[in-house]
Amino acid sequence: MPRYLVLTELFLPTKGGTAVWFAEVYRRLSGKETHIVTADVPGAAEVDAGHPNSVHRINMRRVPWLKPESLGMYVNLFAKSLWLALTHRFDAIHAGRALPEGLTAWLVARLTFHPVAIYAHGEELTTWGRGGKYQAMRFALRHADHVIANSEFTRDELIKMDVNPVRITLIYPGVDVTRFRPGLACGDLRQSVGVGAAGKLILSVGRLSRRKGFDQVIKSLPALVNAGLDVQYTLIGIGEDQDYLLSLAREHGVAERVHLLGQVSAADLPRWYNACDVFAMPNREINGDTEGFGMVFIEAAACGKPALAGQAGGTGAAVLDGVTGLQVDGTRLASVENALQQMLQSVNASAAMGQMGLARVLDDFSWEVVARKTAAMRHLNRG
Repeated sequence: MPRYLVLTELFLPTKGGTAVWFAEVYRRLSGKETHIVTADVPGAAEVDAGHPNSVHRINMRRVPWLKPESLGMYVNLFAKSLWLALTHRFDAIHAGRALPEGLTAWLVARLTFHPVAIYAHGEELTTWGRGGKYQAMRFALRHADHVIANSEFTRDELIKMDVNPVRITLIYPGVDVTRFRPGLACGDLRQSVGVGAAGKLILSVGRLSRRKGFDQVIKSLPALVNAGLDVQYTLIGIGEDQDYLLSLAREHGVAERVHLLGQVSAADLPRWYNACDVFAMPNREINGDTEGFGMVFIEAAACGKPALAGQAGGTGAAVLDGVTGLQVDGTRLASVENALQQMLQSVNASAAMGQMGLARVLDDFSWEVVARKTAAMRHLNRG
Protein backbone atom coordinates (compact mmCIF):
# COMPACT_ATOMS: atom_id res chain seq x y z
CA MET A 1 0.00 0.00 0.00
CA PRO A 2 1.56 3.34 -1.03
CA ARG A 3 2.30 5.92 1.63
CA TYR A 4 2.17 9.61 0.76
CA LEU A 5 2.94 12.93 2.35
CA VAL A 6 0.31 15.24 0.85
CA LEU A 7 0.58 19.02 1.04
CA THR A 8 -2.63 20.84 0.13
CA GLU A 9 -4.04 24.11 1.41
CA LEU A 10 -7.45 23.07 0.03
CA PHE A 11 -9.06 20.15 1.87
CA LEU A 12 -12.45 19.43 3.35
CA PRO A 13 -14.43 21.08 4.89
CA THR A 14 -13.24 23.86 2.53
CA LYS A 15 -15.60 24.07 -0.45
CA GLY A 16 -14.49 23.37 -3.99
CA GLY A 17 -13.49 20.62 -6.37
CA THR A 18 -9.82 20.56 -5.42
CA ALA A 19 -10.60 20.07 -1.73
CA VAL A 20 -12.92 17.19 -2.60
CA TRP A 21 -10.31 15.66 -4.94
CA PHE A 22 -7.68 15.24 -2.21
CA ALA A 23 -10.12 14.03 0.40
CA GLU A 24 -11.55 11.39 -1.93
CA VAL A 25 -8.42 10.08 -3.68
CA TYR A 26 -6.04 9.55 -0.79
CA ARG A 27 -8.64 7.92 1.44
CA ARG A 28 -8.82 5.22 -1.26
CA LEU A 29 -5.06 4.77 -1.54
CA SER A 30 -4.02 4.13 2.04
CA GLY A 31 -4.92 4.66 5.66
CA LYS A 32 -3.14 6.38 8.50
CA GLU A 33 0.22 5.80 6.77
CA THR A 34 -0.62 8.69 4.44
CA HIS A 35 -0.28 12.09 6.11
CA ILE A 36 -2.03 15.21 4.85
CA VAL A 37 -0.79 18.68 5.82
CA THR A 38 -3.48 21.28 5.26
CA ALA A 39 -4.99 24.54 6.51
CA ASP A 40 -6.70 24.82 9.87
CA VAL A 41 -10.24 25.99 9.11
CA PRO A 42 -13.56 26.01 10.99
CA GLY A 43 -15.18 22.58 11.08
CA ALA A 44 -11.89 20.74 10.51
CA ALA A 45 -12.02 18.60 13.65
CA GLU A 46 -15.19 16.81 12.59
CA VAL A 47 -13.79 16.04 9.12
CA ASP A 48 -10.45 14.85 10.45
CA ALA A 49 -12.03 12.54 13.03
CA GLY A 50 -13.80 10.59 10.30
CA HIS A 51 -11.08 10.64 7.65
CA PRO A 52 -8.97 7.48 7.20
CA ASN A 53 -5.71 9.40 6.58
CA SER A 54 -3.65 11.23 9.21
CA VAL A 55 -4.54 14.91 8.87
CA HIS A 56 -2.33 17.70 10.26
CA ARG A 57 -3.76 21.22 10.45
CA ILE A 58 -1.50 24.28 10.40
CA ASN A 59 -1.95 28.04 10.19
CA MET A 60 -1.89 28.95 6.49
CA ARG A 61 -3.28 32.46 6.74
CA ARG A 62 -1.50 35.27 4.94
CA VAL A 63 -0.27 38.16 7.10
CA PRO A 64 -0.61 41.59 5.42
CA TRP A 65 2.36 43.21 7.23
CA LEU A 66 4.78 40.44 6.26
CA LYS A 67 6.79 40.75 3.04
CA PRO A 68 5.79 38.56 1.32
CA GLU A 69 2.40 38.10 2.98
CA SER A 70 2.72 34.32 2.54
CA LEU A 71 6.07 34.04 4.36
CA GLY A 72 4.59 32.67 7.59
CA MET A 73 2.50 30.17 5.66
CA TYR A 74 5.59 28.85 3.85
CA VAL A 75 7.53 28.56 7.11
CA ASN A 76 4.72 26.62 8.83
CA LEU A 77 4.19 24.36 5.84
CA PHE A 78 7.89 23.65 5.44
CA ALA A 79 8.50 22.95 9.14
CA LYS A 80 5.59 20.53 9.53
CA SER A 81 6.28 18.75 6.23
CA LEU A 82 10.00 18.36 6.84
CA TRP A 83 9.41 16.95 10.31
CA LEU A 84 6.92 14.41 8.94
CA ALA A 85 9.23 13.44 6.07
CA LEU A 86 12.10 12.84 8.49
CA THR A 87 10.08 10.84 11.02
CA HIS A 88 7.91 8.70 8.72
CA ARG A 89 8.41 6.45 5.72
CA PHE A 90 6.79 7.80 2.57
CA ASP A 91 6.90 6.60 -1.01
CA ALA A 92 6.39 10.09 -2.43
CA ILE A 93 5.41 13.66 -1.62
CA HIS A 94 2.37 15.08 -3.44
CA ALA A 95 1.52 18.78 -3.63
CA GLY A 96 -1.95 20.18 -4.35
CA ARG A 97 -0.69 23.14 -6.40
CA ALA A 98 2.61 24.63 -7.50
CA LEU A 99 2.36 27.45 -4.93
CA PRO A 100 2.65 27.34 -2.02
CA GLU A 101 2.55 23.56 -1.70
CA GLY A 102 4.63 22.53 -4.71
CA LEU A 103 7.63 24.73 -4.03
CA THR A 104 7.63 23.60 -0.40
CA ALA A 105 7.20 19.95 -1.37
CA TRP A 106 10.09 20.17 -3.85
CA LEU A 107 12.46 21.50 -1.19
CA VAL A 108 11.37 18.92 1.41
CA ALA A 109 11.63 16.14 -1.18
CA ARG A 110 15.16 17.09 -2.17
CA LEU A 111 16.28 17.31 1.47
CA THR A 112 14.78 13.90 2.29
CA PHE A 113 15.35 12.09 -1.04
CA HIS A 114 11.72 11.54 -2.01
CA PRO A 115 10.10 11.87 -5.45
CA VAL A 116 7.67 14.77 -5.68
CA ALA A 117 4.47 15.16 -7.73
CA ILE A 118 2.66 18.48 -8.20
CA TYR A 119 -0.93 18.90 -9.36
CA ALA A 120 -1.75 21.49 -12.06
CA HIS A 121 -5.34 22.63 -12.48
CA GLY A 122 -5.16 25.03 -15.42
CA GLU A 123 -6.43 28.35 -14.10
CA GLU A 124 -3.24 29.17 -12.20
CA LEU A 125 -1.12 28.61 -15.30
CA THR A 126 -2.87 31.34 -17.28
CA THR A 127 -3.68 33.99 -14.64
CA TRP A 128 -0.45 34.58 -12.71
CA GLY A 129 1.17 36.87 -15.27
CA ARG A 130 4.92 36.59 -15.84
CA GLY A 131 6.28 38.09 -12.63
CA GLY A 132 7.97 36.56 -9.62
CA LYS A 133 5.00 34.40 -8.63
CA TYR A 134 4.81 32.92 -12.13
CA GLN A 135 8.54 32.25 -12.19
CA ALA A 136 8.37 30.45 -8.82
CA MET A 137 5.46 28.35 -10.08
CA ARG A 138 7.31 27.51 -13.28
CA PHE A 139 10.43 26.53 -11.32
CA ALA A 140 8.44 24.15 -9.10
CA LEU A 141 6.64 22.53 -12.01
CA ARG A 142 9.76 22.14 -14.16
CA HIS A 143 11.72 20.56 -11.28
CA ALA A 144 9.03 18.17 -10.08
CA ASP A 145 9.49 14.48 -10.80
CA HIS A 146 5.85 14.24 -11.90
CA VAL A 147 3.19 16.80 -12.74
CA ILE A 148 -0.45 15.72 -12.69
CA ALA A 149 -2.56 17.61 -15.27
CA ASN A 150 -6.35 17.59 -14.94
CA SER A 151 -7.05 18.01 -18.68
CA GLU A 152 -5.43 18.13 -22.10
CA PHE A 153 -5.68 21.92 -21.94
CA THR A 154 -3.67 21.98 -18.71
CA ARG A 155 -1.12 19.55 -20.15
CA ASP A 156 -0.64 21.78 -23.20
CA GLU A 157 -0.17 24.86 -21.00
CA LEU A 158 2.45 22.98 -18.96
CA ILE A 159 4.35 22.07 -22.12
CA LYS A 160 4.32 25.75 -23.13
CA MET A 161 6.03 26.43 -19.80
CA ASP A 162 8.79 23.97 -20.77
CA VAL A 163 7.69 21.25 -18.39
CA ASN A 164 9.05 17.96 -19.72
CA PRO A 165 6.10 16.11 -21.35
CA VAL A 166 7.50 12.79 -20.15
CA ARG A 167 6.92 13.90 -16.57
CA ILE A 168 3.30 14.94 -17.12
CA THR A 169 0.56 12.47 -16.21
CA LEU A 170 -3.00 13.19 -17.33
CA ILE A 171 -5.54 12.35 -14.62
CA TYR A 172 -9.06 13.72 -14.86
CA PRO A 173 -10.93 14.71 -11.68
CA GLY A 174 -13.50 12.27 -10.38
CA VAL A 175 -16.91 12.04 -8.80
CA ASP A 176 -18.52 9.95 -6.06
CA VAL A 177 -20.84 7.78 -8.17
CA THR A 178 -22.59 6.45 -5.08
CA ARG A 179 -23.61 9.99 -4.11
CA PHE A 180 -24.15 11.54 -7.54
CA ARG A 181 -26.44 9.14 -9.37
CA PRO A 182 -29.72 9.12 -11.29
CA GLY A 183 -33.08 8.32 -9.77
CA LEU A 184 -32.96 10.54 -6.67
CA ALA A 185 -36.25 12.05 -5.52
CA CYS A 186 -36.38 15.65 -6.71
CA GLY A 187 -40.00 16.60 -7.38
CA ASP A 188 -40.12 18.82 -4.30
CA LEU A 189 -37.09 20.78 -5.53
CA ARG A 190 -38.65 21.45 -8.92
CA GLN A 191 -41.85 22.62 -7.24
CA SER A 192 -39.90 24.89 -4.87
CA VAL A 193 -38.66 26.99 -7.80
CA GLY A 194 -41.95 27.01 -9.68
CA VAL A 195 -41.34 24.30 -12.28
CA GLY A 196 -44.72 22.97 -13.39
CA ALA A 197 -45.59 19.69 -15.08
CA ALA A 198 -44.54 21.01 -18.50
CA GLY A 199 -41.81 23.29 -17.15
CA LYS A 200 -38.09 23.12 -17.74
CA LEU A 201 -35.25 23.68 -15.26
CA ILE A 202 -31.75 24.85 -16.10
CA LEU A 203 -29.18 24.35 -13.33
CA SER A 204 -25.77 25.89 -12.74
CA VAL A 205 -23.37 25.08 -9.91
CA GLY A 206 -20.20 26.98 -9.21
CA ARG A 207 -18.62 30.16 -7.95
CA LEU A 208 -20.59 33.20 -9.09
CA SER A 209 -17.82 34.72 -11.20
CA ARG A 210 -17.97 36.25 -14.66
CA ARG A 211 -16.00 33.61 -16.53
CA LYS A 212 -18.50 30.90 -15.61
CA GLY A 213 -21.01 32.37 -18.09
CA PHE A 214 -24.02 32.38 -15.77
CA ASP A 215 -24.83 35.88 -17.00
CA GLN A 216 -25.20 34.52 -20.52
CA VAL A 217 -27.76 31.98 -19.32
CA ILE A 218 -29.80 34.74 -17.68
CA LYS A 219 -29.62 36.83 -20.86
CA SER A 220 -30.87 33.78 -22.81
CA LEU A 221 -34.04 33.36 -20.76
CA PRO A 222 -36.20 35.91 -22.64
CA ALA A 223 -35.47 34.17 -25.96
CA LEU A 224 -36.30 30.79 -24.43
CA VAL A 225 -39.60 32.10 -23.08
CA ASN A 226 -40.41 33.63 -26.47
CA ALA A 227 -39.78 30.19 -28.00
CA GLY A 228 -42.59 28.82 -25.85
CA LEU A 229 -40.52 27.29 -23.05
CA ASP A 230 -41.72 27.67 -19.47
CA VAL A 231 -38.20 27.74 -18.02
CA GLN A 232 -36.73 28.38 -14.59
CA TYR A 233 -33.04 28.89 -13.80
CA THR A 234 -31.42 27.84 -10.52
CA LEU A 235 -27.86 28.75 -9.52
CA ILE A 236 -26.07 27.08 -6.61
CA GLY A 237 -22.97 28.84 -5.33
CA ILE A 238 -21.64 32.06 -3.86
CA GLY A 239 -19.34 34.69 -5.25
CA GLU A 240 -18.63 38.24 -6.24
CA ASP A 241 -21.18 38.31 -9.09
CA GLN A 242 -24.29 37.72 -6.98
CA ASP A 243 -25.58 41.31 -7.07
CA TYR A 244 -24.66 41.62 -10.76
CA LEU A 245 -26.62 38.48 -11.66
CA LEU A 246 -29.68 39.58 -9.69
CA SER A 247 -29.67 43.01 -11.32
CA LEU A 248 -29.22 41.38 -14.73
CA ALA A 249 -32.29 39.22 -14.12
CA ARG A 250 -34.33 42.31 -13.23
CA GLU A 251 -33.00 44.20 -16.24
CA HIS A 252 -34.10 41.41 -18.62
CA GLY A 253 -37.49 40.96 -16.96
CA VAL A 254 -36.80 37.41 -15.74
CA ALA A 255 -36.22 38.00 -12.02
CA GLU A 256 -39.06 35.61 -11.14
CA ARG A 257 -37.36 32.87 -13.18
CA VAL A 258 -33.88 33.18 -11.63
CA HIS A 259 -33.21 31.52 -8.27
CA LEU A 260 -29.87 32.08 -6.51
CA LEU A 261 -29.74 29.51 -3.72
CA GLY A 262 -26.26 30.14 -2.35
CA GLN A 263 -24.88 26.98 -0.76
CA VAL A 264 -27.12 23.92 -0.46
CA SER A 265 -26.69 20.89 1.77
CA ALA A 266 -24.50 17.99 0.72
CA ALA A 267 -27.60 15.78 0.61
CA ASP A 268 -29.54 18.18 -1.64
CA LEU A 269 -26.83 18.89 -4.23
CA PRO A 270 -27.17 15.52 -6.06
CA ARG A 271 -30.96 15.95 -5.92
CA TRP A 272 -30.69 19.34 -7.64
CA TYR A 273 -28.70 17.76 -10.47
CA ASN A 274 -31.47 15.17 -10.77
CA ALA A 275 -34.08 17.92 -10.75
CA CYS A 276 -32.73 19.80 -13.77
CA ASP A 277 -33.37 19.18 -17.45
CA VAL A 278 -30.06 20.71 -18.56
CA PHE A 279 -26.91 21.64 -16.69
CA ALA A 280 -25.31 24.84 -17.99
CA MET A 281 -21.97 26.56 -17.53
CA PRO A 282 -21.09 28.30 -20.82
CA ASN A 283 -17.71 29.42 -19.55
CA ARG A 284 -15.41 31.85 -21.30
CA GLU A 285 -11.89 33.18 -20.81
CA ILE A 286 -11.55 36.61 -19.22
CA ASN A 287 -8.07 38.17 -18.96
CA GLY A 288 -6.44 34.75 -18.97
CA ASP A 289 -8.80 33.37 -16.30
CA THR A 290 -10.37 30.19 -17.62
CA GLU A 291 -11.84 26.83 -16.61
CA GLY A 292 -9.20 24.13 -16.22
CA PHE A 293 -11.67 21.24 -16.36
CA GLY A 294 -15.04 21.71 -14.66
CA MET A 295 -15.85 18.96 -12.15
CA VAL A 296 -19.47 20.13 -12.03
CA PHE A 297 -19.97 18.81 -15.57
CA ILE A 298 -18.98 15.35 -14.35
CA GLU A 299 -21.31 15.59 -11.35
CA ALA A 300 -24.16 16.41 -13.73
CA ALA A 301 -23.23 13.55 -16.04
CA ALA A 302 -23.13 11.15 -13.08
CA CYS A 303 -26.79 12.05 -12.54
CA GLY A 304 -27.57 11.35 -16.18
CA LYS A 305 -27.92 14.98 -17.27
CA PRO A 306 -26.65 16.62 -20.49
CA ALA A 307 -24.45 19.69 -20.12
CA LEU A 308 -23.88 22.94 -21.95
CA ALA A 309 -20.24 24.08 -21.74
CA GLY A 310 -18.15 26.86 -23.17
CA GLN A 311 -15.23 26.18 -25.46
CA ALA A 312 -12.61 27.95 -23.33
CA GLY A 313 -10.07 26.09 -21.22
CA GLY A 314 -10.25 22.37 -20.54
CA THR A 315 -14.00 21.79 -20.60
CA GLY A 316 -13.70 19.73 -23.78
CA ALA A 317 -12.39 16.91 -21.60
CA ALA A 318 -15.45 17.12 -19.35
CA VAL A 319 -18.15 17.58 -22.02
CA LEU A 320 -17.86 15.77 -25.35
CA ASP A 321 -19.56 18.03 -27.89
CA GLY A 322 -22.58 16.34 -29.43
CA VAL A 323 -22.04 13.22 -27.32
CA THR A 324 -22.52 14.08 -23.64
CA GLY A 325 -23.64 17.67 -24.18
CA LEU A 326 -22.92 20.72 -26.30
CA GLN A 327 -19.97 23.10 -26.40
CA VAL A 328 -20.46 26.65 -27.61
CA ASP A 329 -18.58 29.92 -27.78
CA GLY A 330 -19.47 31.34 -24.37
CA THR A 331 -18.81 34.89 -25.56
CA ARG A 332 -21.65 34.71 -28.12
CA LEU A 333 -25.11 35.07 -26.60
CA ALA A 334 -26.82 33.71 -29.72
CA SER A 335 -24.81 30.48 -29.47
CA VAL A 336 -25.81 30.02 -25.83
CA GLU A 337 -29.47 30.75 -26.61
CA ASN A 338 -29.61 28.35 -29.54
CA ALA A 339 -27.89 25.53 -27.66
CA LEU A 340 -30.17 25.85 -24.64
CA GLN A 341 -33.26 25.95 -26.83
CA GLN A 342 -32.11 22.89 -28.75
CA MET A 343 -31.37 20.90 -25.59
CA LEU A 344 -34.62 21.85 -23.86
CA GLN A 345 -36.82 21.16 -26.88
CA SER A 346 -35.09 18.00 -28.16
CA VAL A 347 -35.98 15.88 -25.16
CA ASN A 348 -34.97 12.50 -26.61
CA ALA A 349 -31.63 13.73 -27.93
CA SER A 350 -30.83 15.40 -24.61
CA ALA A 351 -31.76 12.26 -22.69
CA ALA A 352 -29.45 10.24 -24.94
CA MET A 353 -26.58 12.64 -24.26
CA GLY A 354 -27.26 12.35 -20.54
CA GLN A 355 -27.05 8.56 -20.74
CA MET A 356 -23.81 8.74 -22.71
CA GLY A 357 -22.40 11.04 -20.07
CA LEU A 358 -23.42 8.66 -17.30
CA ALA A 359 -21.79 5.69 -19.05
CA ARG A 360 -18.59 7.68 -19.53
CA VAL A 361 -18.51 8.70 -15.87
CA LEU A 362 -18.87 5.11 -14.69
CA ASP A 363 -16.03 4.00 -16.97
CA ASP A 364 -13.56 6.87 -16.54
CA PHE A 365 -14.44 9.28 -13.74
CA SER A 366 -15.22 7.43 -10.53
CA TRP A 367 -12.87 8.23 -7.65
CA GLU A 368 -11.77 4.60 -7.70
CA VAL A 369 -10.46 5.09 -11.26
CA VAL A 370 -8.70 8.33 -10.28
CA ALA A 371 -7.12 6.63 -7.28
CA ARG A 372 -5.81 3.75 -9.41
CA LYS A 373 -4.23 6.17 -11.88
CA THR A 374 -2.64 8.12 -9.04
CA ALA A 375 -1.22 4.99 -7.44
CA ALA A 376 0.18 3.83 -10.79
CA MET A 377 2.72 6.67 -10.68
CA ARG A 378 4.51 5.11 -7.75
CA HIS A 379 6.62 2.83 -9.96
CA LEU A 380 8.10 5.79 -11.85
CA ASN A 381 11.63 6.76 -10.90
CA ARG A 382 12.93 10.25 -10.40
CA GLY A 383 14.11 11.86 -13.63
